[in-house]
Amino acid sequence: MIKVSGIKVPAAEGKKFIKRHAARVLGVKPEDITALEVLKESVDSRKKPDVYFIYTAAVGLREGVTPRGRFETYVPDKYTPVTGAFPPENRPVVVGMGPAGLFAALTLAEGGVPCTVIERGQPVEQRDRDVNRFWSSGKLDTESNVQFGEGGAGTFSDGKLTTGTNDPRIGYVFRRFAEFGAPEEILYLAKPHIGTDRLKTVVKNIREHLISLGCDIRFGSKFTGFSTDENGLNSVQIQDKDGVYELKTRHLILAPGNGARDTFRMLHDHGVRMEPKSFAVGVRIEHLQRDIDMTQYGEAATLGTLPASSYKLAVHLTSGRGVFTFCVCPGGSVVAASSETGGVVTNGMSDFARDGKNINGGLLVSVTPADFDGLFGGMEFQAELERSAFRHGGGAYGAPAQLVKDFLGRRPSTDHGRVAPTYRPAVRFCNLWDVLPGFICEAIAEALPLMNRKIRGFADGDAVLTAAETRSSSPVRILRDENYGASVPGIYPCGEGAGYAGGITTSSVDGIKCAEKILESLK
Repeated sequence: MIKVSGIKVPAAEGKKFIKRHAARVLGVKPEDITALEVLKESVDSRKKPDVYFIYTAAVGLREGVTPRGRFETYVPDKYTPVTGAFPPENRPVVVGMGPAGLFAALTLAEGGVPCTVIERGQPVEQRDRDVNRFWSSGKLDTESNVQFGEGGAGTFSDGKLTTGTNDPRIGYVFRRFAEFGAPEEILYLAKPHIGTDRLKTVVKNIREHLISLGCDIRFGSKFTGFSTDENGLNSVQIQDKDGVYELKTRHLILAPGNGARDTFRMLHDHGVRMEPKSFAVGVRIEHLQRDIDMTQYGEAATLGTLPASSYKLAVHLTSGRGVFTFCVCPGGSVVAASSETGGVVTNGMSDFARDGKNINGGLLVSVTPADFDGLFGGMEFQAELERSAFRHGGGAYGAPAQLVKDFLGRRPSTDHGRVAPTYRPAVRFCNLWDVLPGFICEAIAEALPLMNRKIRGFADGDAVLTAAETRSSSPVRILRDENYGASVPGIYPCGEGAGYAGGITTSSVDGIKCAEKILESLK
């Protein structure tokens, strides 16, 4: 098969006409094409309302047919998992069942080394019930919520798989997700996503596969400490409902979410080297999806063939600070993502269909170690914002909110306009200038008009700002060497919480890399 790029299909026609347009690019007849596999699909909306689907495809031609022009042979990206390791005397332990922990455990188990997996939260079925109870009643379970539990924080998001990195493991991760129940479209969409509704099934299927390979999975179990000897790590301490017990192990893959603040403090007390790092905080901004679609697609938005549109914006301010959008959820909702008593955290979530009325995204301001003091100053900075949001949201996990027009006018809002906020349990309209630090508000106020120049309507007066978005990335990094090992031999920090990834895809890849290091040492 040959690889054919730049296949343009008018948005009005859709994917079913791709063969005809591929034949035109190749200079052959449609019936000369014997096989066609879509490798990538994107949307070109630069010349509205003439919007196109752009495809790259692997194409097979009838024997004896020669295409017009030069085309390279299609060679699939290939990643070969590490195998042939010998199980050690004591099983490796994986802490955390987010994407990094799940793919680390999967790599170990399929490489011949079943492991023990520790998760402080609950299985996704129970976690789903706990989260929905919180959203409807405001009753928070601090160990089973949007941050903690099987699948990690990404389970209650959009399941986005976009990444700016290039690694052969990425295609492998996508194929495994599809194998475990993710939509096949993730294999070729330029901006792939699984959706919260599908992701819950995917992580359950991965868990069942791990169990079938001999892994021991323990929910409601919290990593509370470890001990060492002259060779490094020799055991970990785990707390469950019955108390604290010890597991002997020489290998610990540590994949905490960035909300596991107590874990970071415990590691520091045990001498694990860490450093503060930059992160970002801000609000969720919410628009009507149809308004963003019309801005992004023009009249083509009415065709009914195009996906819900998204956006990605970033500006650099005169202060030198950056403001950017993050984790945009087309057709989604703003969700309560708290994990600590007395703190309000927001996040965004979409199902696979992305068919909700609103679109929301994080609108974040960069924060650097110069803005706080000490190793854990960033964590305290985040926590204080969350406590402030809790107070101004009414004290029952309601979130403080404000319309863009009122935010720019520095006056409190009293109700919503065209855009009804989706956050549950409730929003409380107020003045966010009283909620967030001054430099955060000033940066957002300066950025909104600049972003509006890039996407008309982004600073629409009726758009809703909901606070506080604080968990976009970890404020600390657990230091590791070229072999992915921490300062304590035998501990392998990985994933977003450890400071080495930014989303589901890169976290999954990082978990694989850490597991590979262990497998290679056990060959």
